[in-house]
Amino acid sequence: MEHPYTLLRSKRKTLSLEITKDLVVLVRAPVRMPGKEIDRFVEKNGRWIEKHMEQQRRRNACMPTLAQEAQLKKRAREILPQRVAYYSRLMGLVPQGVKITSAKTRFGSCSAKNSLCFSYLLLCYPMEAVDYVVVHELAHIRFKNHKKEFYALIEACMPDYKQRRMLLKNVPIPDPKV
Repeated sequence: MEHPYTLLRSKRKTLSLEITKDLVVLVRAPVRMPGKEIDRFVEKNGRWIEKHMEQQRRRNACMPTLAQEAQLKKRAREILPQRVAYYSRLMGLVPQGVKITSAKTRFGSCSAKNSLCFSYLLLCYPMEAVDYVVVHELAHIRFKNHKKEFYALIEACMPDYKQRRMLLKNVPIPDPKV
């Protein structure tokens, strides 16, 4: 199947593919790379393009309405600090603060100063997945990486963390449970 694409040339040395929110196949390529080589790259990655186009379509289809968004944000401000407090006591790790964001591309983050941020969209997922993200970000207070020790800490607190993490791979249907 042929995939039309938008080409961005720059001083980079490698080719890359991206599917934008508006379902455009974006190819980044070195300035001097021949067009035929870029076409072959796109053709060779056809399956990847199809898979990620479908994921983006599902993501676009399940973005919350404004009313749902307001409700999700409200629930996130109520629920997430409680979950952080619970797991913080369990793990013996104390964050400097908890903030709710509107991030669309990440569920949570931990700053260098140990302040935790969580996207309100996390509340579209089952509570088991929410708790996994909370534990994951708390673990970053001790380990600022994803090495073995980091995952050992998560597993000590949450032995089924791999199953919970898999819940995040499915694109949710926003249901603020109002």
